[in-house]
Amino acid sequence: MDRHAWNERYREKELVWSATPNRFLVEVVSGLEPGAAYDLAGGEGRNAVWMAEHGWRVTVVDWSSVALEKGRRLADQRGVEVDFREADLLDWSPSERRDLVAVVYLQMPPRERHAAWRTALEATAAGGTLAIIGHDSSNLTEGFGGPQSPEVLYTADEVTEVIGDRVEIVRAELVHRPVELEDGTTAIALDNVVVGRVESSELRVPSPTSELCTLNSALSTPLSSAAPGNSPPPLLAPGRAGPRCRSG
Repeated sequence: MDRHAWNERYREKELVWSATPNRFLVEVVSGLEPGAAYDLAGGEGRNAVWMAEHGWRVTVVDWSSVALEKGRRLADQRGVEVDFREADLLDWSPSERRDLVAVVYLQMPPRERHAAWRTALEATAAGGTLAIIGHDSSNLTEGFGGPQSPEVLYTADEVTEVIGDRVEIVRAELVHRPVELEDGTTAIALDNVVVGRVESSELRVPSPTSELCTLNSALSTPLSSAAPGNSPPPLLAPGRAGPRCRSG
């Protein structure tokens, strides 16, 4: 979905995701001393508002102007201050590193989400915590709800492969999330939670554009050398212009 499609979705109802914070992020944050945080792809601000209520200084970054405006209203209603900034994570760079960076349900094609995770890592201060929470690949066949495109789903192992060499992984697991249905029954959604502690402030993380360029070059590898049954997904989401890449 592009920016316009997300804006239209957020216009459909008062709150698309409810005002209740993600239960797994609450678990992570509850064990930390309040400080400064980024909520990347934070949408309507449900997680950021909750964190602000618990002493955190939070900035939400999201590309939907409609979601951000709803987040501002939610923060006003709850009497807290949250900084809401409109930006595409593939173009955004942090102005400072923070104690906590949360990325919750950012479901994108592989190369885009990997670039976004590395940006999140770049935004995390030395000694800080990076929390990545998403719909697990297994949810498509074994769980309830969530995106129905396997391309935007992933596992905890994938996250650790991307960020594990830069952080100390303190949690990486498949989790069950109860979902209450309108008929009073409960379904189970399958998510994954990865929490890492950044060990060094001397990170040199490639920009989203440079990573996409590198991966674009990698696509020249013959498909016969790839794992059986795996074909490379589209490099960019529909409607997004490709980066200008330098060679050599």
